[in-house]
Amino acid sequence: MKRNDIRLGLPSKGRLESGALDFLASCGLQVRKPNPRQYQAIIPVLPGVKVIFQRPGDIVVGVRSGSIDFGITGLDIVEEQRATRGDVVVLHDELGFGRCTLELAVPEGWADVRSLQALAARLEELPGPLRVATKFPELTGDYLAANGLPGCELISAEGTLEVAPAVGYADIIADLVSSGQTLRDNRLHTLSDGCILQSQAVLIGNRASLRERPEALTVARELLEFAEAHLRAQRYYIVVANMREPSAQAVAERMFAETELGGLQGPTVSRVVTREGQADMCAVEVVVPKERLGQAVNELRAIGGSGVVVSPVSYIFEEEPERYAALLVALDIREK
Repeated sequence: MKRNDIRLGLPSKGRLESGALDFLASCGLQVRKPNPRQYQAIIPVLPGVKVIFQRPGDIVVGVRSGSIDFGITGLDIVEEQRATRGDVVVLHDELGFGRCTLELAVPEGWADVRSLQALAARLEELPGPLRVATKFPELTGDYLAANGLPGCELISAEGTLEVAPAVGYADIIADLVSSGQTLRDNRLHTLSDGCILQSQAVLIGNRASLRERPEALTVARELLEFAEAHLRAQRYYIVVANMREPSAQAVAERMFAETELGGLQGPTVSRVVTREGQADMCAVEVVVPKERLGQAVNELRAIGGSGVVVSPVSYIFEEEPERYAALLVALDIREK
C-alpha cells in the first residue's frame, strides 16, 4: 500500500534522542511531541512530515526497508550494516552531535599491550584465538583482519561489554567510547592505534523514496537546507562597528585592505543618521570566522572602528545546499 506521508525516524532515548531534538530545534525545525510517552510527533514547519521515535538500530532497518523515508542515527550503526545498506543514502554525515569512537580495549593487566603490534605479539601467549566481545562484529572483524589480526573469535554481545574480560567470556572488547571513563572504571585501556571508527550522528534516507517520490526529495532539500545553514553559521560571528567617514566607498576600501574584514562576499557599509544631523558617520557589518574574531576586531579598531558589537549567527543560507547538489548527483537525478 502506497504511503502519502513522509516519515522521519528519530532516536527514542538517550543522548542521541536529546541531541537530535536539540539539533533540529537549532535548525528551526522544532519537533512537537504533545505527550512524552507517544512515539509519534510532528514538525510544524514541515507539515507533511511525521516523526517516529525508534531505537537507533531500528531506524537504519526502517530506512533500508522503506517503512520510513529519513532517519537520524549514529554512523557506527549505519556502517555496521553497510553490507545491506544499498538502499540507504547518507545525506549528511557531520551533524555535530553524538560523537564517539569505536575502540579496541584490553585489560589493564595487559600493561605492555598499547598497540596493535603488541596485541599481535600477545596472541602467541593465548591458548586459543583472540576472543573479542563487541556489538559491531562486521566493523571489528574487518579492522582486525586489515591490521594483521585475522582469525579472531568475535563474540556478539548486548548490554555491558566492559565486564567481558573480567568474567572471562572474552579477552578484549571493541566498544563505543565517549569520555573513556567507563573503560577506566572497569580497568580497561584503549590502544594507540585501535580506533576502528570515528562516529557521530548522521542523516540518512531511503534511495527508492528519494528517486521515486518528488515530495520526499523536497523534504530532503528542506532538511539539508536548514541543517547546512545552521552548521555553517556556527563557524562565524557578525561584527558591527561605526566609523567616522562620509564616504561608504572609502570605508569599504579600508576594510578590503585588511586581512579579516572582507566578509563572505564583502562588508556591508551604510550611512548612520545622527541626532545632530552629521553626515560623516558610517556603520559597517561584516561576517568573520570565530577563530579570527580577535584579529578582525583589532583590524577594525586600527582603521577607525568604534562601538564594536559582536553577535552570533543563526543561519547562513547559500543559493544551493551543497549536500543536496551532491545527493542529486548520487541519485542520478536532474532537476527541471
